[in-house]
Amino acid sequence: MHILILGGTGEARRLAGLLHEAQGPAVRVTSSLAGRVAEPRLPPGEVRVGGFGGAEGLARWLRTHQVDALIDATHPFARTISFNAAHAATAAHVPLLALRRPGWAPGEDDRWHPADSLDEAAALLPALGRRVFLTTGRMGLAAFAGLDALWFLMRSVDAPEPPYPARMEVLLDRGPFTLEGEREVLRTHRIDVLVTKDSGGAATAPKLTAAREAGIPVVVVRRPPVPDGVSVAATPEEAAAWVGQLSG
Repeated sequence: MHILILGGTGEARRLAGLLHEAQGPAVRVTSSLAGRVAEPRLPPGEVRVGGFGGAEGLARWLRTHQVDALIDATHPFARTISFNAAHAATAAHVPLLALRRPGWAPGEDDRWHPADSLDEAAALLPALGRRVFLTTGRMGLAAFAGLDALWFLMRSVDAPEPPYPARMEVLLDRGPFTLEGEREVLRTHRIDVLVTKDSGGAATAPKLTAAREAGIPVVVVRRPPVPDGVSVAATPEEAAAWVGQLSG
């Protein structure tokens, strides 16, 4: 049985490991990485890097490599590949599962401001603060490029490319992050507003706690929906059980 995991997340790596441990040689696992990170953390098993050429290219790859099941374990905001996966799975008649960690939920003392896009998040900022901790990744910074009155601390794994805000400092770092570390970032850089995507998970959640403690407003970009008709698993263990049912 051949499983293709569209990966790049911690959950995808965990799932690949679980399938290798539980299924052994009965299941062949190939993990596909987009190649946007210069030095990605590689999962166990076979790994391919790069795009497929859209939904048609992915469907062709599924057929050519005799894939029996497809698991979309990409980042919750990887909208394009998720919809391509749905179309490709239908075209190739391959079962599809989306692995999505649950999103975050605000607590009683959180000062969250929801936004449906990076552009909407940028429009909210001038009324909320002047020193912005931007944790939305290095893609899409053009949405904030025109906010010349604001100062940005942008954190990502790899350095960004323009266009991006004129007044910006880049912090190259990779999670998981600690609460004390996030407190120090807010203090050292005198942050008064945080921008994040609702990625969910524990690896980057400490910044939300640090912001709550400091009374800092948080602009939270809502995640896009999973394509209609696609089954969803919340954990790698649930996804592994789904594969077990298919192989059984």
